[in-house]
Amino acid sequence: MTAAISFYHTLMASVLRALEGWFLPTLARFSFAAVLLFYFWNSAFTKTGAGFFGFLSPTENAYIQIFPKKFEAAGYDISQMGAFEWLVAVAGTTAEFLLPFLILIGLFTRLAALGMVGFVVVQSLVDIYGHGVGGATLGAWFDGPSNSLILDQRLIWILLLAVLFVKGAGPISLDRLLRRTTET
Repeated sequence: MTAAISFYHTLMASVLRALEGWFLPTLARFSFAAVLLFYFWNSAFTKTGAGFFGFLSPTENAYIQIFPKKFEAAGYDISQMGAFEWLVAVAGTTAEFLLPFLILIGLFTRLAALGMVGFVVVQSLVDIYGHGVGGATLGAWFDGPSNSLILDQRLIWILLLAVLFVKGAGPISLDRLLRRTTET
């Protein structure tokens, strides 16, 4: 039995040495791109006006998604939204495009991942308090089912982003390229 345990530990140490430094960040960035990149970009596109600078002209969807109660109280009239709401809508929409892109290409990945964690937390709070999400959609931790859209799903998103924050972008990234050019 001791020989089997020793073999197991030796084998796992070899596997972990082979994966160290590249596997987790590469898998995390791939997973982000495969699962969340287009989720956030599609959401951002629903908030923009036409053209390249459309992000500077937030649509009704931007205000409905970001300020649901305030926009409803304003009779769904964009002209009733102030400079603060416009600034938040533009900043949020820009972040929804830019932060996932930075993670995709592996540039300033740790900062982008941290920004995305903040984005997901704010998104979740707006869903709960602004849109009144509750019940099965909100979910509960340690309840058995793992299919709630807010607490279960978004905790996994934050874990994925935490891996990128802690481990960085990995070897196939602009972060790595920039680090090599500054070291020489």
